[in-house]
Amino acid sequence: MSVYDKLSELNITLPPVSVPAAAYVPYVQTGNLVFLSGHIARKDGKPWAAQFGHNISTEEGKSAARAVAVDLLGTLHAATGGDLNRIKRIVKVMSLVNSTGDFTEQHLVTNGASELFGQVFGDKGVHARSAFGVAQIPMGACVEIELIAELA
Repeated sequence: MSVYDKLSELNITLPPVSVPAAAYVPYVQTGNLVFLSGHIARKDGKPWAAQFGHNISTEEGKSAARAVAVDLLGTLHAATGGDLNRIKRIVKVMSLVNSTGDFTEQHLVTNGASELFGQVFGDKGVHARSAFGVAQIPMGACVEIELIAELA
């Protein structure tokens, strides 16, 4: 099954590449690797501002991370020249989770993105990962995720 068939089955429409909020580009390719800049969680088109351990639950966060993964897929689509079937592997995901000092479920929040990559790419979507709790993310967003992918 093609990646696009899987996206259709999951009722996912790829968004356009987000305009960077500062002095960087959405992605850079070197060799067969594509590095995607961090994408923040959005709700109703605006930064999804919240802090875990204060005013957002782990389950809501999992949904936020999944939404970030959909945005990352839109950028990855552009980075592959419009063909996600060129993805050989999702290599690494790094997730920053806006958290209070006593919140310890960053890994569960990040599962929202990791599980989607597995659904979309199968074994090619299984990746190495880091999930960090941080004191703040730009614009107060609850989650920011970046990734590295290998192209065939």
